Amino acid sequence: MLKTKILVVEDESPILTGLVDLLEDEGFEVVAASDGAEAVRLHKSEHPDLILLDIMIPEKSGYDVCREVREADPMVPILILTAKGQEVDKVVGLELGADDYIVKPFGTRELLARIRAALRRRHSHLKGKRDLSPIRFGRVEVDPRTMTVTRGKREFPVTPREIEILRLFLAREGEVIDRFTFLDEIWGIGYEGTTRTLDQHIAQLRKKIEEKPSRPRHILTVHGVGYRFNG
Repeated sequence: MLKTKILVVEDESPILTGLVDLLEDEGFEVVAASDGAEAVRLHKSEHPDLILLDIMIPEKSGYDVCREVREADPMVPILILTAKGQEVDKVVGLELGADDYIVKPFGTRELLARIRAALRRRHSHLKGKRDLSPIRFGRVEVDPRTMTVTRGKREFPVTPREIEILRLFLAREGEVIDRFTFLDEIWGIGYEGTTRTLDQHIAQLRKKIEEKPSRPRHILTVHGVGYRFNG
């Protein structure tokens, strides 16, 4: 039986060695890269099931790697590893198609939980549970086959997770959905990240589907609880 393959991209040798040892001990097959150019080559040749991607790496930055990988492969989960705490860095990663970010230093339990949740989502897509039917509301149309969202005459790339968020909204249109429901249903039961991860995904989604993201008409914030969707 083939092992799940993870590509780890990290230029600090002690951290890279530690991650490789941890993941191999957990039963994963691991391929490693210490710079961005090597990471892109290994993605093409090794076809990993998931990528752990540091941002501050030589040759090509993690942002460039994320962009190139996502253009070639819209489905592989990309988890960004970053020592940077600034919100702008996290947002840029999400805009480029990363699925999640993990800020260093992180615990092994948190890291493994995030990896397993991302792999469960990927497995469900590969087993044919992915819904490819288009999503339409207002002036917006989302095409899961091309991973694009069209609003009027403008087109934007959309990530698998953004599509999952929209489908949950549509299934419960008009209802208030609390943040932990999103984390459980979209990120996976037992997700140990923060609700801020969700808020940043919503902010990026609003840029694509709202005429005025600062004054949204489709995704409304219910302060202290979560969000409500109006089609």
